[in-house]
Amino acid sequence: MAEPKILTEYDINKAQELEEKYDSGLQTRNLGPWVLKFSLGFSVLFAVYHYVTAGIGVPVDYWHMGIHMSGVIILVFIGFPMIKNDSSLQLNTNTWWRYSNVPIWDWVLIAAGVASSLYIGATWYETDFTLLGQRFFLEEQVIRQGDPATIDVVFGTVLIVVLLEAVRRSLGIVVPIIILAFTVFAIFGPYMPLQVLKHPGITWAQYINNMYFPAEGIYGITLWIVSTVVFHFVLFGVLAQRMGLGQFFVDMATVVAGRYTGGLAKVSVVSSAFFGTISGSSIANVVSTGSLTIPNMKKMGYPGHLAGGVEAAASAGGQITPPIMGAAAFIMAEFLEVSYTTIIIAAAIPAAMHYIGVLCIVHFQAKRLGLKGVPEDEIPKLFDVIRKGWPTALPLFALVYVLFSGYSPHMAAFWGITTALLVGFLNPLHRIAFKDVIDACVTGVKYALAVGAVCAAIGIVVGVVNSTGLGFRLGFMVADSAHSIASGILSLISWIPLMDITLEGLTLFVSLILIAVTCIMMGAGLPTTALYIMLVTVAAPALGNLGIPPLAAHLFVLYYGVISEITPPVCASAYAAAGIAGANPFKTGVSAFTLGIGKLLVPMVFVYSPAMLIVLEEYFTWGAFLETTLTCALGVAMMATCVSAYFLAHMPTLYRVLIGFAALFMVAPGYTSDIYAVILAAPVLLQQIKAYKRDNEAELANTKEQ
Repeated sequence: MAEPKILTEYDINKAQELEEKYDSGLQTRNLGPWVLKFSLGFSVLFAVYHYVTAGIGVPVDYWHMGIHMSGVIILVFIGFPMIKNDSSLQLNTNTWWRYSNVPIWDWVLIAAGVASSLYIGATWYETDFTLLGQRFFLEEQVIRQGDPATIDVVFGTVLIVVLLEAVRRSLGIVVPIIILAFTVFAIFGPYMPLQVLKHPGITWAQYINNMYFPAEGIYGITLWIVSTVVFHFVLFGVLAQRMGLGQFFVDMATVVAGRYTGGLAKVSVVSSAFFGTISGSSIANVVSTGSLTIPNMKKMGYPGHLAGGVEAAASAGGQITPPIMGAAAFIMAEFLEVSYTTIIIAAAIPAAMHYIGVLCIVHFQAKRLGLKGVPEDEIPKLFDVIRKGWPTALPLFALVYVLFSGYSPHMAAFWGITTALLVGFLNPLHRIAFKDVIDACVTGVKYALAVGAVCAAIGIVVGVVNSTGLGFRLGFMVADSAHSIASGILSLISWIPLMDITLEGLTLFVSLILIAVTCIMMGAGLPTTALYIMLVTVAAPALGNLGIPPLAAHLFVLYYGVISEITPPVCASAYAAAGIAGANPFKTGVSAFTLGIGKLLVPMVFVYSPAMLIVLEEYFTWGAFLETTLTCALGVAMMATCVSAYFLAHMPTLYRVLIGFAALFMVAPGYTSDIYAVILAAPVLLQQIKAYKRDNEAELANTKEQ
């Protein structure tokens, strides 16, 4: 029986259909003809506005952010119903209270949201006019800060309500509940149940002053980055895929990894890593490459849950892969006040560790299942792939070149988009039409709606933390709880020889575990940009109190926040992959989590040994860097054998446990832990060598009998 042929043609339209099916943030209601035309036209205008201003310069910040937020509010309330179900998504007959399937209350919310978004810009300077015999006078905004006028409080309250509803419709109820909890903390500080959380509290007028006026809350750095950077890179990613970069990635991945053991799974990992360089969404990454790689893996004998898990784990790595990192890299650079290049260099080795882990598990799983690589005659020739696909890589090269030349991120996105348009229209091997550009604009705007709404709203969390000192209060709570837990653990393990563990060191480790678990739980279901902003606002002060360098602390919370993408029960990427694979979602999520085990271990490594991040001069030496990096890579590979139950041969449970502990010791920086790793791994290696020889002898005997 002939082996099934693998699929090689990447279908962007199929990938988009799958993403809309599995990403609830893209499921919008059907609209009547007039409102549909308005929505499409407005989306294109919105995209063009951001593209043009990226090249010639954005308007003054409060106007630019107000315009961006107005556009997001208009499209969210046109597209997302108050209650999402089959009935509300279908086109309903016009009535006096509903036009083109958009009810009257949504039009009211649009008007209120746009007015309150633009109010800051309209009243920035002194306002003085007479209307119907009534004089309206408002001092300039700088003077009103700290003592807002009644109308400021009204418009600020309206905007907060509208934003929370926009986030609820596009992302769900979790984030609004979190923001409301922070609001309650800010207002009712004197009544908090724990003494450490008590504070004088602030009045509602002062709360609106802090959240509504620019610089600290809604109009702070979060909305600024989203409106000047994130949207542009989302649009770039969509355009780059449509002009053929997706097919080039898949072909190159097949050339690089296809012929080896478990080749199709390795193609999935490599192509997802490539896609991660341009994608801002794990789900987008899953459906883009997974629509091709998951069916291929199943054809070649991979179980559905494993095929989906491979794709989900590899795709989630895209959010920590330079140069874009789900747009978190740019926000991190702003928060830390360092260059973008510094962030990229620091993130490179940890991202590589994640992919080493996934590739090793894929390799050993394939060996255990007896899965081969792609047949040689089905692997494209490298010269042909480069000849056909090199023009499609020009936009990515242009973007990276401008970024590393020291220009602003939005200028880099401008030239990336411009290059993508030029290549798309001029490339004879993969020419795009004007309609494709329009579709890309509409799709890019739809991708950016949930991110735009939630990042504006997350500004409230940032404002509350900054105005109440909540971050340091939480840091104290974490340290106090960790100290109590560490004292109990130390009394149990202090007898172990060579274990040079102090109470202070164990307290740090327990604190990191508590913060990591919190990040995974709080990051569930959030876009990368939003989860990073929220987690770093809440958790970074706690990590700072523990003496961890700021850059390591920021990367720590980003990594554990992104892990929520593949952590059951809320693992959106894994569920999307399961849908494509026709597999059990929870089982796929478990597979994805185990495949991403490297991402779980690596943040602990660069916290204890920041030399891995390269750019921290006070910690970096070549000796420390090589020792940390090489032992981490070896430990990740050892953990892969534990997860796969295979190295040279099938591995019994007892030996899996031994190699698992050996991997943890090997990953941990320090020579003492490496000694423990070698001691634990030695019997496993001996067992595997014996089992390998026994299997070879049995196979040879069977061959002779035949």
